[in-house]
Amino acid sequence: MIHVSINAGNRVGQISASATSFASGRLAAAAIAATGAFMAGRTLLQFFHWYYPDGGGLWSEVAQQATILRDMGVTDVWLPPAYKGAAGGYSVGYDSYDLFDLGEFDQKGSVGTKYGDRAALEEATGALREAGVRVIHDVVLNHKMGADEIEQVFVRRANPDNRDEVEEEAFEARAWTRFTFPGRQGRYSEFVWDAKCFTGVDHIEEPTEDGVFRLVNEYGDGEWNSEVDSEKGNFDYLMGSDVEFRNNAVYEELKYWGRWLAEQLPCDGFRLDAAKHIPAWFFRDWVGHMRESVNSELFVVAEYWHPDMEALKAYLDLVDQQLMLFDVGLLHRFHDAARAGGDFDLRTLFDGALVATSPDHAVTIVGNHDTQPLQALEAPVEDWFKPLAYALILIREQGVPCIFYPDLYGAKYSDAGGDGETHEIEIMPVPCLPKLIEARQLFANGPQSDLFDDPDCLGVIRHGTAGQAGCILLVNNGAETTKIVELGPEHAGVSFRDFLGHCGEEIAADQAGKATLRVNGGSVSLWVRTDSQS
Repeated sequence: MIHVSINAGNRVGQISASATSFASGRLAAAAIAATGAFMAGRTLLQFFHWYYPDGGGLWSEVAQQATILRDMGVTDVWLPPAYKGAAGGYSVGYDSYDLFDLGEFDQKGSVGTKYGDRAALEEATGALREAGVRVIHDVVLNHKMGADEIEQVFVRRANPDNRDEVEEEAFEARAWTRFTFPGRQGRYSEFVWDAKCFTGVDHIEEPTEDGVFRLVNEYGDGEWNSEVDSEKGNFDYLMGSDVEFRNNAVYEELKYWGRWLAEQLPCDGFRLDAAKHIPAWFFRDWVGHMRESVNSELFVVAEYWHPDMEALKAYLDLVDQQLMLFDVGLLHRFHDAARAGGDFDLRTLFDGALVATSPDHAVTIVGNHDTQPLQALEAPVEDWFKPLAYALILIREQGVPCIFYPDLYGAKYSDAGGDGETHEIEIMPVPCLPKLIEARQLFANGPQSDLFDDPDCLGVIRHGTAGQAGCILLVNNGAETTKIVELGPEHAGVSFRDFLGHCGEEIAADQAGKATLRVNGGSVSLWVRTDSQS
């Protein structure tokens, strides 16, 4: 048994946790059976943010960083949408125009995308593959924007706040719904998208009007797609020309595109954009098809942006548990904990988190391009708390942690806020993040004991495996705290150090294997044996 005592001011507590030898190279088979299979230390990096500079430099930066990321401990890199958006060389990528233009054709005012041309993209993905880092592509299938031609259509007005309320009477109008991709001239695909390929639009002409308009077509008896999120009654429609997945020609074209992309570039998985707006049956089929035709081991994570764990679990059932989801609930808990400071009870941090109940389907995040300051889903985690949040998702075995580019490299940008004023934003790199990523590979091994016994200080023990070191993580949102950890006689006299360097001293266990470990106020420490790999 491991016995843990806490001493922080007048706070005293005690817990017991079943364990095997910590970092001793002796892991009992019974403990393996009790804890199940362990995560293999997979670490995902989102290598972009919403305000990444224009100019085509990102693919080159990916290529330059590939081996550095590998050596740091990053195993997977999530790239931004690689195809031409409606804004051409200024497009972040989510205004999807031509999926088959990877920065190769003169369309929308540029040949390259915001991130570079096709040659640079091939060099970047090739460098990642050569370094042994997996390549995750961003897939934006919900809508198209920047149509080439206008068409005569029939539409029915929908209530923007309740899309189930659609007017009975249809009327004639003109809409930008025809995509011919003249710059590509049929290369790779001759498919032309027209009004039959879409469910709705947000702008019409003759009469000129903005809103939400249901296109009259032969699919779904005039209804929106089912198996989408129930927000606004039915959240099928999001923006632009909304794709009609019930059109079999569209369905087959998108399957073909997925196969084509995997033939053009290294492809180890996908991040699926706007999943709550796309019928679950489509992604259930599409992901299955990709795994059958491309690689059965594809890593797939969907952006189903919902803080309610039950909603996420219901969606997983709809897609036959085939993919992972971002743990939105946990991100919101990090945001709240950072704002509340020492008043937040850390023991409740994982309440309502997907990783707490469905860890095999959870991708844990501390931020992304939608939650960074000045974006629509803004929920930034304050700087002081980021090291704590990252430590918890990187050192614990549950879930796959995702690192956000500005937290590793920093970012500086300006944009208008909700108040109409322009704001200058600077996101500073998290100083200890590279060491935490490295620590995940070196020390986050073996069974886990969570020491969630104190409202201001959490502990996590990774007990190690045969030949793999373990560690003890302490995170604290209050005053300086110590925990007394009784590791057992096999650790008698062993010295420990804080791998992150936040506590400079070495601490030796006594002859019974008991160590008093420390964490600074509002900080994080990762204690490892001094004879462990470094």
